[in-house]
Amino acid sequence: MSVTQLRNYAEGNWVKSRNAGETLHNAVTGSAIFTASSEGLNFGDMMQYARKVGGPALRKLTFHERGRMLKALAMHLMERKEDFYQVSAYTGATRADSWVDIEGGIGNLFTYASLRRQFPDERFYVDGDAAKLSKNNTFIGHHIMVPREGVAIHINAFNFPVWGMLEKIAVNLLAGVPAIVKPATLTSYLTEAVFVEIINSGILPEGSLQLICGSARGILDHVETGDVVTFTGSASTGQSLKMHPRLTSEAVPFNLEADSLNCCILGMDVHPGMPEFDIFIKEVVREITTKAGQKCTAIRRIIVPADRVEDVQIALGKRLASNTIGDPTLKEVRMGPLAGISQRNEVREKVQQLAKSQSIVIGNLDQFEVIGADKEKGAFLPPVIFFNDSPYQKTDCHNIEAFGPVSTIIPYNTTEDAIALARMGKGSLVGSVVTQDDDIAKEIVLGTAGMHGRILILNAECAKESTGHGSPMPLLVHGGPGRAGGGEEMGGKRGVMHYLHRTAIQGSPTTITRITNVYQQGAKQHEPEVHLFKKHFEDLRVGDTLVTAKHTVTEADITNFANVSGDNFYAHMDATSLEGTIFEKRVAHGYFVLSKAAGLFVDAKKGPVLLNYGIDEARFTKPVYPGMTIGVKLTVKEKTAQEKRTPEDVTKGIVKWLVDVYDETGETVAIVTILTMVRMRIQ
Repeated sequence: MSVTQLRNYAEGNWVKSRNAGETLHNAVTGSAIFTASSEGLNFGDMMQYARKVGGPALRKLTFHERGRMLKALAMHLMERKEDFYQVSAYTGATRADSWVDIEGGIGNLFTYASLRRQFPDERFYVDGDAAKLSKNNTFIGHHIMVPREGVAIHINAFNFPVWGMLEKIAVNLLAGVPAIVKPATLTSYLTEAVFVEIINSGILPEGSLQLICGSARGILDHVETGDVVTFTGSASTGQSLKMHPRLTSEAVPFNLEADSLNCCILGMDVHPGMPEFDIFIKEVVREITTKAGQKCTAIRRIIVPADRVEDVQIALGKRLASNTIGDPTLKEVRMGPLAGISQRNEVREKVQQLAKSQSIVIGNLDQFEVIGADKEKGAFLPPVIFFNDSPYQKTDCHNIEAFGPVSTIIPYNTTEDAIALARMGKGSLVGSVVTQDDDIAKEIVLGTAGMHGRILILNAECAKESTGHGSPMPLLVHGGPGRAGGGEEMGGKRGVMHYLHRTAIQGSPTTITRITNVYQQGAKQHEPEVHLFKKHFEDLRVGDTLVTAKHTVTEADITNFANVSGDNFYAHMDATSLEGTIFEKRVAHGYFVLSKAAGLFVDAKKGPVLLNYGIDEARFTKPVYPGMTIGVKLTVKEKTAQEKRTPEDVTKGIVKWLVDVYDETGETVAIVTILTMVRMRIQ
């Protein structure tokens, strides 16, 4: 294979550097395959291009439009995934390893595309509830969140060249922020292959994404207020970047996700022969061999009851003995090489350091077989398992990470002991515990949560469908305290918030309603002459209000509702049992009040309203007794258009209504938000 120079994508153009730069090698054969350089790129100009071209284009789109954009991009990349698998093999990844990287990364795009439904079809997000700031509610406060007006700089690690890029850009693009992607140079050729298809698709607005395949040294000199920097990689490099004075002077957030000494704990209740014991062994082996152990979430410390160390060692030895190492394109191979010779050499050095304080019980750095490749030319390394007989005194296993197929068995005597050992990692991305006993699980989770970003509890009930110890999920936070960097990314909606700026706004309920497009209680209402249920989605306005006729509640209403619903709770039916309660006499059912309210505001004839979609929240604020008269104010609170799933689908949207049920004194007795599906005029 000839050597190809990788291209950078800057300011809307593909750019080849004037010099060859760094040579990149096939991890399996050791042969040179690519070169990478960023010479000639002007990082300051790239960032200004993102701010002035990409940012405004993305901010013009609503969350829903950005989400549909991500979905289209995910579908485009899925159609070309086989091309990516071919390139991924050069990194030493097996088909299974590449699936996690490639399809796992594309899966993040799909997930965040779907997440658009948790946001309004607006360019901003209304956060939380309004705050009443005055006695008569003429002055209120609220919070809105808008996209940061800068650029996200993503400095990624070598081990997941696709997932590392896509899991980050899915979030910032949904938020409306452009990005510059800097993959680790070692495997940047796979990132470039995917990036080419992203640009070729034409789906993203120009300026949304740029790519640096070579060095990005000096890029932080150009950060400004509104930018965000994320880094994934070694703790030492991340910490040095985090201290850049420009980050401090411009108040730029820096998210650090570093490799950590993650652990897996075998519960005191688990013994050989139990399903959980087999689950434990399988999980540990998977984390040692997947991506040849080159995962920031891999299990580095295997914490085991002292009297089961021998059982665990034997079981691990048997499983690892059947592990085939070699050319990852061969079906029989289960573990490929590390990503490069430099990585292999670094791991060997770390193994030698660990060997000074603990013993290798499984594996040999020099004596192992490789299928379909030359183990000297390729970056191959066998799984290595240590045993540490005194983990409180011999602490290298809690401080030194060999970023490869290397782990240490550590004995413990009590659950408190296991918790203490887990915490000696000084901050981890993930920990796991395999136990059948939920009380043990609870004790370990509460005892270690402060030192972990994520904790997986495995047992026979969930193991089959579990995504595993080492798999961060898009809807859950990824990151960890202390050594793991103290950062947090993904996490579903939480991740999007990192790229939004929160602003408190204050004013009258009417003004805040106009700004947010969400009706605020106390705002001016508009009473159209036409019944609101006769209006199509487009014709309804936030603040439109229907004031209904009134109804006087009777004891017969209460009795009849009890008969229909089967709800014969004493407060509704037995006036002699009310002593010591808050009620003065038989009280109407809360759900009768809501049902009667619906009877008052619903227009019975066929119209644009298609169906009742649900209830968001309901509160019963005052007892309703026989003889009281109730009325309803039905107000359009919020509107969200829906997409057509098929050409035959009805064009429609969801309308949220504020239902204010009040009595003859004007005091609210019940308040609820209901949702209806309403047809649009134009199909």
